[in-house]
Amino acid sequence: MKSTARNHGFTLIELMVVILIIGVLAALVVPKVMSRPDEARIAAAKADIASISQALNLYKLDNGRYPSTEQGLAALVKKPSIAPIPSNWKSEGYVDRVPKDPWGTPYQYLQPGVHGAIDVFSLGADQVGGGEGSDADIGSWQD
Repeated sequence: MKSTARNHGFTLIELMVVILIIGVLAALVVPKVMSRPDEARIAAAKADIASISQALNLYKLDNGRYPSTEQGLAALVKKPSIAPIPSNWKSEGYVDRVPKDPWGTPYQYLQPGVHGAIDVFSLGADQVGGGEGSDADIGSWQD
């Protein structure tokens, strides 16, 4: 008896269908996964700003005023040497170091602020005022 062996494998059409299905799934899933890092950076910036704002409030409680814009956030780490010199600055400082925003640039500080007594903010991913999404400004005046 002679048996005929037939090679079993995938046809080109079957492979194309599988690749098409994988492509459709990737088109649906990748945008969801890719937005997560931006959301994490925004949350980290909000947490940093809240922490810096608390340190600024302690500075004001000790010294009767916030650091000036010229003194900046560095006044939380090292006693300012330009006026107004704080009268009751804590010898160990108010923070160990001032963090950079999640995009690697320093946080901005204004006193008096546009939105309140002080403004602590990041310009977002694009490092330009305004914007939307991950490019939007993140500040102490937001919830």
